[in-house]
Amino acid sequence: MDSIGISAAQINWNGGQRITLGSGDVATCTTLRPGQLYGVFIYNSAGNDNNADVNLVWSNSQPPCQMTIPGTTANAGLASIGFVSGTDTQTISLSVPPNSGIAQVEAWIGSVSMPTNTAGLNNQPLPANGEQVPFNKYTRYYAVPPSKWMKLTIVSTINQFISCQFRQDKAVVFVVNETSNGLLSGQVQCMGPTAKEQGVVNITTSSTQSINENLQGDGSQWVWIDADSPQDSKTASIALQSL
Repeated sequence: MDSIGISAAQINWNGGQRITLGSGDVATCTTLRPGQLYGVFIYNSAGNDNNADVNLVWSNSQPPCQMTIPGTTANAGLASIGFVSGTDTQTISLSVPPNSGIAQVEAWIGSVSMPTNTAGLNNQPLPANGEQVPFNKYTRYYAVPPSKWMKLTIVSTINQFISCQFRQDKAVVFVVNETSNGLLSGQVQCMGPTAKEQGVVNITTSSTQSINENLQGDGSQWVWIDADSPQDSKTASIALQSL
């Protein structure tokens, strides 16, 4: 029992789906695949300004990764992201400690193949026609670019718009219109030796209202996921253009 007398939930998270966790709740995923990098996206959804502490367990022989998800009113905060490789573990669990009161977080698992259960997310293909399309909270775009050069463009008129790109065993965190403070401490964390290797998780920033990135397709899937708040995402857009 947690501090308010409600039975804690044990959640099957094998689909990587969007879930809500409260005090004492634990979600476990046992389907991570070797050679693939995953991001656990976590929002504080309690609707108050109290921080929420969570534990991400990826190994029985290593201590949990402890993350503090900043509190925010009206569910308006940014996501925190924990990266882990399926090469290091097939199983991860996310939990909110017992006796956490009214703490509550939303979470899902992102990668080129996750979540397989996209309920609660806007999951759709990103057309390679150069058209800017909305990049809202809870949005996941995917594409399989051909073996040629492409240009990715992410635009936001709001400071510090954050999103994430996945390509099999690598990820890039894009920060558009970066502020002088940069990312919050602990907002992006890597767990395990593979995710911590140089070049596996990169952060790309711009001091302007857009980021342009050239990429070359090879017939594999690419994925882009919004990691920002609703208000920061209102004017955000993303485009993929064939060159």
